[in-house]
Amino acid sequence: MAGVIQTTVRRSMPASLLLRVRHRSPGLANGLVGGALAAGLGLAAFTVLVMLLWVSSPYPDSGPGGALHVAAALWLLAHGAELVRVDTLSGAPAPMGVPPLLLAVVPVWLLHRAARDTAEGGARDNAPLMPGRTAWAGVVLGYLAVAAPAALYAAGGALRPSWAWTALCVPLVALVAAGTGVWTAYGRPSGPLEQVLGAVLPRGARHLVLGPDGRPGVAARAAAAGATVLVAGGAVLLTVSLGWHFGETRRTFGRLTEGWSGWLAVLLLCVTLLPNAAVWAAAYALGPGFLLGAGVAVTPLGARAAPLLPPFPLLAAVPDPGAGTALHGTVVALPLTAGVVVGWFVGRGSVTGGGRFGVWTTGRTAGAAAFAAGLCGVLMALLAGLAGGPLGTAALARFGPVWWQVGLATAVWLGLTAAATALTVRAWRLRRSYRRGERRADRVVAPRRRPALPRPARRERLPRRTWFKRKPGRSAPAPAPVAADEPYLLLDDDDGDDRAHGAPGDLRDLHDGTDPFGLRPRPEPLDDLPTPSPPAAPGDTEPRPPA
Repeated sequence: MAGVIQTTVRRSMPASLLLRVRHRSPGLANGLVGGALAAGLGLAAFTVLVMLLWVSSPYPDSGPGGALHVAAALWLLAHGAELVRVDTLSGAPAPMGVPPLLLAVVPVWLLHRAARDTAEGGARDNAPLMPGRTAWAGVVLGYLAVAAPAALYAAGGALRPSWAWTALCVPLVALVAAGTGVWTAYGRPSGPLEQVLGAVLPRGARHLVLGPDGRPGVAARAAAAGATVLVAGGAVLLTVSLGWHFGETRRTFGRLTEGWSGWLAVLLLCVTLLPNAAVWAAAYALGPGFLLGAGVAVTPLGARAAPLLPPFPLLAAVPDPGAGTALHGTVVALPLTAGVVVGWFVGRGSVTGGGRFGVWTTGRTAGAAAFAAGLCGVLMALLAGLAGGPLGTAALARFGPVWWQVGLATAVWLGLTAAATALTVRAWRLRRSYRRGERRADRVVAPRRRPALPRPARRERLPRRTWFKRKPGRSAPAPAPVAADEPYLLLDDDDGDDRAHGAPGDLRDLHDGTDPFGLRPRPEPLDDLPTPSPPAAPGDTEPRPPA
């Protein structure tokens, strides 16, 4: 009885409701599993890398337990958490807070994918979207549920996490990365961004960051392009400097370690720190430079010697101590180039991407360029803050660029250059558009016509004779012979159907007496034709007169 009632209820339910119930996910449970899986995959990737280096090392200092502790500590360092080294020569703990930016891509990407897949309902087709807050909270809680034991485990090794930085950085990275994943799953709506921008920016500057169609505004695109040019230019400067000091760079490998396994470990460490070094080079080109210890600044105007630096391949690219030369001054081409790129984006947007404001005025264009330079300064300050940190105490407490100096220098350099470039591009594009409008007006008033060519003389078509010949083998009698100077005449049979004899349909009406095209001569009346003589009888020798 219960089965019959259940079957009846299922049949009475609408198809959409059945589909919704069938694809309903556990909600928070899926988010918890996705977040825990993302944390586990990140830990596994770091563990595999560290274990490979430990196995290939000819002189391992600790067993596999120590390698696992180092892997957990590096995973926390990739989130921006500061580590503390306890086995120092002085016995005092020394902080280590320079996170490799390349390693930070792993946890951020895993969190983003986990949140997006959870919000989309997994890999099932036509699955309904999970509520955004549920998916976001589930992924973050699942991730932190694995991060907390990992931090406790790493606390027993030589590199111990700083609890203050761990409690701040790991949840912050999880919240931001998971939030972007859920936002992507919902099609990147502009509502949340508008709410955030409404609380931070004035009304007149919001459209410069977020366009009316939900895409990045003119200033946001220009700032991103400027930051990209600065970081890419910093990578080029780093490569040129390493090539210039190639001998010193090669010698540092031999001074650090021996054997191919040690060289491979040092090479991998250099690769993970390449984005940091590119940001340092960009800060050097902007003017503030970077610090190689407390009070040891390296700028284009000059560099001081840092005696406490260990031999490291990337540090070989640091300019030699002493006053700056004209060669060092050529690095100012990098911020000038970035300013030109920012100004080009703003100048083009002032004419074509004005939105509801139409073509911007000169004041609005200059203000937008300055605002884009400020946004680029914020991005570079954030990158400079992440690329540096302490490597010890006392003299090594300050390492890398100073974030606020880099942000201020970026805003000043790019603000002046971008404003002049934006106004120039705006004037040039407006002048070109006016010229196009004048040309179009000239074409409308006096259109250009091609000279008429003389037409070739028409050839007169000769009247084409049409005749009908029956195929041999048919029972129909052969047509009567006609004179050579007379045309063939098409006469219908008694039934009046020419198709029975294979005549084309366009010739059936030629015998009606009309000739609209004048293609055939009009035949004589049938009454005037001569009557043929009767056939002669057998045995007659004289011809008979016609009847």
